[in-house]
Amino acid sequence: MADTDLIEALRSADAVQYGEFELSHGGTSEYYVDKYRFETDPDCLSRIARSFAAKLDDGKLAGVALGAVPLVAVTSVETGSPYVVVRKSKKEYGTGNQIEGELAEGERVTVLEDIATTGQSALDAVEALREAGAVVDRVLVVVDREEGARERLAEHDVDLDALVTAEDLLADA
Repeated sequence: MADTDLIEALRSADAVQYGEFELSHGGTSEYYVDKYRFETDPDCLSRIARSFAAKLDDGKLAGVALGAVPLVAVTSVETGSPYVVVRKSKKEYGTGNQIEGELAEGERVTVLEDIATTGQSALDAVEALREAGAVVDRVLVVVDREEGARERLAEHDVDLDALVTAEDLLADA
């Protein structure tokens, strides 16, 4: 069932744009979901945090840098759950960490992500967390563009759960 309040909030923040856009994986699309529009809008952030909180159990959260950091931070505040940030690669300075924050061996982690297209960035985060000893079997995203992310993650025993699908977001727009 579509979260009509969240869809309206995303549209009100002008997060959905139409035209011809190049996507991060190299493909093109006739629409673009601008994560910075909804991640910098306090109403959207609050709604996303409440929606994520309703779908979460106990356990640690993880946000994929850079896009999911505001999402994981606000959801952490909403739920009281601690979180870690997963960088795309290890830092080449300071501590050299790829995962920032405290993570214990065997800890259950849910990865939060902004938008899922192919699922590659979420999968990279899952693999980094697993290599660090975490148990990860779920990714929760704001928008699933329905372009293969669910299937790619399933191949690695990870469930994708979305607050909103592209079909819902674009319907009657």
